[in-house]
Amino acid sequence: MTTPRVEFHSGLVEPLRYACRLLRKACRQGVRVAVTAPVSTLQALDRELWTFETDAFVPHRRVLAHRAAVVADDALRRTPIWLCEGEVPTDGPPVLVNLGAAAPAEPARFERIVELVALEPDERRAARSRWREYEARGMSIEHHEASASR
Repeated sequence: MTTPRVEFHSGLVEPLRYACRLLRKACRQGVRVAVTAPVSTLQALDRELWTFETDAFVPHRRVLAHRAAVVADDALRRTPIWLCEGEVPTDGPPVLVNLGAAAPAEPARFERIVELVALEPDERRAARSRWREYEARGMSIEHHEASASR
C-alpha cells in the first residue's frame, strides 16, 4: 500500500456546495470518489447533488452502513460517487472526501484523502484531531485555506 496524498480544505463557508463542485469535477475527470460524513450531512449532500445545477447531474449512490461489509454490486461499481455511511467498502473508490466523519480506519488504502472543513469551531477542532491522526501515521498533509468567495 502506498501513502495517500492528504489535503485539508478549510474555512469553507458552504461546504456542501464546495463538495458538489469538487465531486462534479472528479466525475467529469473520470475519478471515482467515496464521501464520508455524518448521516445528516450525507442526506443533505444527496439532495444538493440533485439540485445544485439545473442543467447537470452528478451520478451518485448512497451506501448504507450495514452494507459496507458487502461487496459492491455491478451498479454501484459503475457509479462514480459513493455517499458512504461509516467505513467505505473494501472495493470502494480510490479517493475519499470527508465532510466531518472520523478519519478512515485504513487510510493507506486510498490514493488521496480530501478533508473539507467548515468554519464552525467544533468542525475545526475535529479536523485538527484528524490532522494529528494522519501526521501520527507519517502522512504528509497539504493545507488549502478557502477564500471568502467559496
